[in-house]
Amino acid sequence: MNQLITVVIPNYNGMKYLKGCLDSLLQGTVIPKIIVVDNGSTDGSCELIRKEYERDLEPREAPVTLLALRSNTGFCHAVNAGIHLTSTPYVVLLNNDITVDSHCIENLHRAIVSHPRAFSVQAKMLSMQDPDVIDDAGDLYCALGWGFAVGKGKKAERYSREREIFSACAGAAIYRMSAFEEIGLFDERHFCYLEDVDIGYRAQIYGYRNYFEPEALVYHAGSATTGSRYNPFKEEMTPGNNACVLYKNMPALQYVFNWPLIRLGVAVKRAYFRKKGLSAAYESGIVRGVVLRQRIRELTYDRKYDFPYPKQSLKEESCLQEHDELDTVYPMYLAGKVPFRLRHLPNYLRIQGFLWINTVRRLTE
Repeated sequence: MNQLITVVIPNYNGMKYLKGCLDSLLQGTVIPKIIVVDNGSTDGSCELIRKEYERDLEPREAPVTLLALRSNTGFCHAVNAGIHLTSTPYVVLLNNDITVDSHCIENLHRAIVSHPRAFSVQAKMLSMQDPDVIDDAGDLYCALGWGFAVGKGKKAERYSREREIFSACAGAAIYRMSAFEEIGLFDERHFCYLEDVDIGYRAQIYGYRNYFEPEALVYHAGSATTGSRYNPFKEEMTPGNNACVLYKNMPALQYVFNWPLIRLGVAVKRAYFRKKGLSAAYESGIVRGVVLRQRIRELTYDRKYDFPYPKQSLKEESCLQEHDELDTVYPMYLAGKVPFRLRHLPNYLRIQGFLWINTVRRLTE
């Protein structure tokens, strides 16, 4: 078993896909340590792992470690828990509805080692239903305040070159563990959605880079946990989380500079989701964003002046009022506003260039 790489798989009622995911990892050219963090599944996922994978292949070495949580704590808390159990230099985050090519882990490791300032490297995510079609070839973020997947629904052959991306989709990417010590973990206020854009943005401020590796192939079923591409829960979560991404990572002057495009982006999304019949969910998400920004402001102030921050339950920190099971769950990591440092100014200017370029790219594709 490889001592350099650990794979962390968050799982919630994903038994339908979990066996295929684990078997593909165990049949690869590099067999990593594997941690499945189960978010309170009720479909037999934990029983499957205990029965078929928590057995010794070698003395004192089981192929899969199961961390069973009591409730659905969301993607961010689950992967943070897995990262805390990781003792290897690199960690791969993998969705439960993915199968990997036999050389995938090997190629991800090769790619991140070849870039000393890489925070993350994303795999080439192909549609499980049609492997000739891209599911995600890297995530971009633009000045409109929109995050989007490169190449989604397009021919896979068009994405065959390694390149820099804004952030890696955390559904299939390798991360440098030492970077987490500098920039922090996934912000659990996000619960799920845009947490990978947020941490990729934060990494760039600190001078790290994110890459896409086309030789690392995975096959993704898509929406196995949350359902359809558009649903009320997603559209309630995304606007608030997006407001957090902008507030935490943009200095005040940069935010004011981008404000007209950000407002335009909100107006377009508002009209779009009105047509989709999801207007109420989107507007609720906007209100949630206002509350989350205030919580981040309080956390940032307390940290700046060394005041104790009165951390609340994950339910309260994430503004998920209907999730009563989260009343007793406390977040492992909450991100404050990234402090502006003059030495990071070239990184902010570089990011601003990406935001403009990606805006043009989003509007012309």
